[in-house]
Amino acid sequence: MQTHPTRTQPPRSWTVTPARYDNPDVQQLLRQLRATQLEMYGYADDPTDTPAEDYTLPQGLFLLARDVTARPTGCGGWRTLDASTAEVKRMYVHPDARGQSLGRELLLRLETDARLRGYTHMQLETGVANVAALALYRRSGYLPITPYRPGRDPQINRALRKAL
Repeated sequence: MQTHPTRTQPPRSWTVTPARYDNPDVQQLLRQLRATQLEMYGYADDPTDTPAEDYTLPQGLFLLARDVTARPTGCGGWRTLDASTAEVKRMYVHPDARGQSLGRELLLRLETDARLRGYTHMQLETGVANVAALALYRRSGYLPITPYRPGRDPQINRALRKAL
């Protein structure tokens, strides 16, 4: 009988906690996110243009994931769009932590928090080149919608929405 080595994923080894949007570790990850977006699309919104208050309760929440060494490994937030809709923003997982379901955990925590605060829908934008993000959102029940941000290129951006 022949045995084949199996690829095993390392155990989940991170903590996810609320963090201020202007936290230096959050800002470090957002700079990495922006660099990734610039490489993919040649354009990226500047995360420092967003007021930290957008991600401060009750109008929003930002999460920061750290690995067992306390190194920042992922982040994401939601902010209020209207009385019933929260918008997912700034989702990012460091390349070293990808493939371990951290993005899914961040998304689930954001959705749960928004639902508990009375929001009935989540929506977001992502780029067509971000195949992993599009797959995560589709697996998580997000469906395509008409673009909701003025000036976005429909050839590059995809808008998605999910009922909570």
